[in-house]
Amino acid sequence: MAEKTIRIGTRGSKLALVQAEYMKSLLQDEHQDLKIEIEVVSTAGDRSQKENIALSEIGGKGLFTLEIEQKLSDGSIDMAVHSAKDMPTALPEGLALVCYPPRENVADAFISNKVNNFEDLAQGAVMGSASLRRRALMWRKRPDLEMVMYRGNVGTRIEKLKQGVADATLLACAGLNRLGMSDAITSQLSIDEFPPAPGQGAITIEAHLENTHMLELLKPLNHRETETALIAERSFLEELDGSCRTPIGAHAKIEGEKLSLHGIILKPDGTESHEDRLEGTIGDARELGLEMGRLLKSRAGAGFFKDWA
Repeated sequence: MAEKTIRIGTRGSKLALVQAEYMKSLLQDEHQDLKIEIEVVSTAGDRSQKENIALSEIGGKGLFTLEIEQKLSDGSIDMAVHSAKDMPTALPEGLALVCYPPRENVADAFISNKVNNFEDLAQGAVMGSASLRRRALMWRKRPDLEMVMYRGNVGTRIEKLKQGVADATLLACAGLNRLGMSDAITSQLSIDEFPPAPGQGAITIEAHLENTHMLELLKPLNHRETETALIAERSFLEELDGSCRTPIGAHAKIEGEKLSLHGIILKPDGTESHEDRLEGTIGDARELGLEMGRLLKSRAGAGFFKDWA
């Protein structure tokens, strides 16, 4: 019987395709006789390019996953490659995140043609960003900054700087590195002062739990340290019922058997924030994330979340 062709589903953006090709190469190196094809799936998030509307206003994270997950559910594709930070915490029945390759740089990059560092921005400088987390973190440090909505792929956002739409922007170092565009990074922001989005820098593979052949093929590619860190960060997000409407940052670090988690929640305008750090063992990853969520919710009080509705 001929070997079944493995079909990898992905969005059609340049970064998504780079990530899909990366996973294809990992699979091919591990299983050299495997036949693998990449299928580009058009998603609502990719089709919606309204420059002046934030992702949170047009449907949130699920905009980039719905059509792909439908194909996983009906068996049209065998696995999907996602940026982990784009994934909702609740997945369709039967689907799961089953593999995490090694994580890239988790930090945000500061990009500007005018100054070298975020701290050097002039009073009232214009920052371009569609991310509520990045906007809130920037306003927390610099309430004088003006924010403009800034959507589009990486190349589009960098081109807007050249056109003078904004004085600077923030992008994920991981995406720039994967695209071979690390030279566009003016400077790297402090992870402690600018905690990344939960899952930032990580790729994850979604598959149907009944597709046992695919699950077995992916097992050797899973990076346990990345998986453990993402369990902690996504559990924190889950406890907060986090979405694209919620300015949330999280970063889990692992040293041996020890796991530390930094979590932060912010008002969208950056005027109020609550953060903490918890430590445990790698076996505590999920509970550590849930505990962090409960801790910050309790500390902030119910009124803090009214802006998140």
